[in-house]
Amino acid sequence: MNASPVRMDDLPLTRFHWRIAGLTFGAHLTDGYVLGVIGYAMIQLQPQMHLTVVQEGLIGSSALFGLFLGSLILGWISDHTGRQRIFTFSFLLITFASFLQFFVTTAEQLIFLRILIGFGLGGDYAVGHTLLAEFSPRRYRGMLLGSFSVVWTIGYVLASVMGHAWINSDPDAWRWLLASAAFPALLITLLRIGTPESPRWLMRQGRISEAHAVIHRFLGAHVLPGDEIATVTTRHIGALFSSRYWRRTVFNSVFFICLVVPWFVIYTWLPTIAQTIGLEDALTTSLILNVLLIVGALIGLVLTWSLSRRRFLISSFLLLALTLSVLAFTSASNGTVILFLFVLFSTAISAASNLVGILPAESFPTDIRSLGVGFATAMSRLGAAISTALLPIVLVSWGMRAMLLILVAVLLIGFLVSVLWAPETRNLSLVEAADGELKPLEKIDEHSVGV
Repeated sequence: MNASPVRMDDLPLTRFHWRIAGLTFGAHLTDGYVLGVIGYAMIQLQPQMHLTVVQEGLIGSSALFGLFLGSLILGWISDHTGRQRIFTFSFLLITFASFLQFFVTTAEQLIFLRILIGFGLGGDYAVGHTLLAEFSPRRYRGMLLGSFSVVWTIGYVLASVMGHAWINSDPDAWRWLLASAAFPALLITLLRIGTPESPRWLMRQGRISEAHAVIHRFLGAHVLPGDEIATVTTRHIGALFSSRYWRRTVFNSVFFICLVVPWFVIYTWLPTIAQTIGLEDALTTSLILNVLLIVGALIGLVLTWSLSRRRFLISSFLLLALTLSVLAFTSASNGTVILFLFVLFSTAISAASNLVGILPAESFPTDIRSLGVGFATAMSRLGAAISTALLPIVLVSWGMRAMLLILVAVLLIGFLVSVLWAPETRNLSLVEAADGELKPLEKIDEHSVGV
């Protein structure tokens, strides 16, 4: 007997879903590794290249500047040309630039290559989140998209393990650390060959027969497409600021910025910060705190499954702001309290970061989804890049307490914007979540959003 027809949104998880998820997760593993390893490489880079404070900041933030450009440009291209081409191109670029880091001789060369790596990673953020969201059944979409944070964190912690093990073993350990990202990147590039185009994107272009062919080949002959219709949205950046979507654009950009700025400021420079606040054996301490990020990411995955998106986000901003506020006024001699606060911060921000993979992908219609995800990612990476570059200067000029209080202000801005505009997209199809009108704040069902 033929199986009963079922829509893409209502499918159980299949082997194909896990394949797409695995290819996208591999990208986030590499991303976490690339961004995490630079903090350890900097321990050797600074004395060997006699880096100035400005050069240190630029090297630490260069991949983030690349992420800003790649998210914006490649996300926009993806909405015009499709997801699959950028899905492959991004990792060709990452593989090539990562390998060349081994041979750099100047700070300027390293900055340029890390901008290229970030450019590829930015495109992959925009397209990877979009592609997985457009293939995922609604019941499992939050879990799969939220898993990005878990996998990214594993990559980041792996960088910490490698850095901790290698950095004092050889004067050129920094070269091996930076170039080692080329190996997983090459593997992912090869495995991505043959990835199909998103049927939702094909439907929006009016390429109905191609969309059905992809669905039937990879999901089954009994599977029907979602409720996509032919394109109704102009595919340029101005659409993100139209009367219908500007609140989504502002919310996703601001909440994303306000989560990643504290993350990257603290964790890019974690070994340095640990030394500054007087924790003994700063490398070991920073490694332990990084490992705790995995625990937080797994907790966040459970909370994403069980709580409303809105309540989870708002509560996280409050907890993070409170934690850094207390840390700012804790004496440097009280190492036990400082370590506890760092543990709490690490766990909470890692858990909340699951939402950066979910909310942007659920907030925009198919024909501008990559553009919307890319724009939010770009803004977050620009904010993280600027703040990471300025950190050495802030520490020297104003001290640790001022830096922590600035981060508290950033988190409180995220809290306010989330209270005003955070939508509840849990258990909705992509069409319902992205194409429907956002409810005004005063009309939101308090039970459904959990506040």
